[in-house]
Amino acid sequence: MPEIGRVVKVLRGKDEGSYAVIVQVLDERFVLVADGDKRRFDQSKKKNVLHLLMQPVVSPEVADSMRETGRVTNAKLRYAIQKAVQGKGE
Repeated sequence: MPEIGRVVKVLRGKDEGSYAVIVQVLDERFVLVADGDKRRFDQSKKKNVLHLLMQPVVSPEVADSMRETGRVTNAKLRYAIQKAVQGKGE
């Protein structure tokens, strides 16, 4: 189930193979994702959850920031992805 702060791997589209973080859940089918680098928070991408591979990592920094302020810094997004990918050993 998609939730704010979850790290995902993009399976479809021009960002295929890259990692991103869910920054907003629109409904049960669509979410907004951003990676803090090519896809900034302000320009987050609407993605179908069927086109995303949910990773077991949920970033508490991103989730807390979104809950408190409704925004998250691009640096936090990059950090969350880096930490998740390093944990997988890729």
